[in-house]
Amino acid sequence: MTGKLYLVPTPIGNLEDITLRAIRILKEADIILAEDTRTSGPLLKHFEIDKKVFAHHQHNEHKASAEIVRFLKEGKNVALISDAGTPAISDPGFFLVREVLKNQIEIECLPGATAFVPALVNSGLPCDRFTFEGFLPVKKGRQTRLKELSVEERTMIFYESPHRILKTLEELAAVFGDERQASVSRELTKLFEETVRGTLTEIKLYFETHTIKGEFVLCVAGKVKKERRND
Repeated sequence: MTGKLYLVPTPIGNLEDITLRAIRILKEADIILAEDTRTSGPLLKHFEIDKKVFAHHQHNEHKASAEIVRFLKEGKNVALISDAGTPAISDPGFFLVREVLKNQIEIECLPGATAFVPALVNSGLPCDRFTFEGFLPVKKGRQTRLKELSVEERTMIFYESPHRILKTLEELAAVFGDERQASVSRELTKLFEETVRGTLTEIKLYFETHTIKGEFVLCVAGKVKKERRND
């Protein structure tokens, strides 16, 4: 019998957010794949999980996937974790999932932590319909993508790093308009968790004089649909 690939979400900050099922799967797996073994080490040690851990990241996933498929065909169960959150959501995982499915091997994805969900629900913006954009292109295609999104009517969700957050807020305000409503969350589930709500310009002014630390999630209101007039 072939093994199974498990996609296991890990806490984005607070270790208490891991599920009992995730702990069990990690303890039962034959092999654990981690985005960065140095980051996952303390998590696994905290929950007394002593397993073989191999690095699986964007620089080696194409080469490593063939070997992982071989392990699965030999009957080994493999668990994939990222540094934080759910694998394949702005993290490695998609390529491996595709290769495993090509070989008709079973995959099971556990529910669990994902940064954009609490940020969206906590934003106060409509969350019945939304689009997850992840990280914007750093250079090539960035302005083109922003212009395309300027007419998006659904709430938009972006991930951003601390050293680019002010630039991104400035660019969003320039393309979407100064008064577009938004919400920015940082350090989610951690001690200094913070959410700032207001217009894009107001939020930018806030972070110009306050701490810029941790990973950021931006939720931006969609463009307001104009009502048709029946004359």
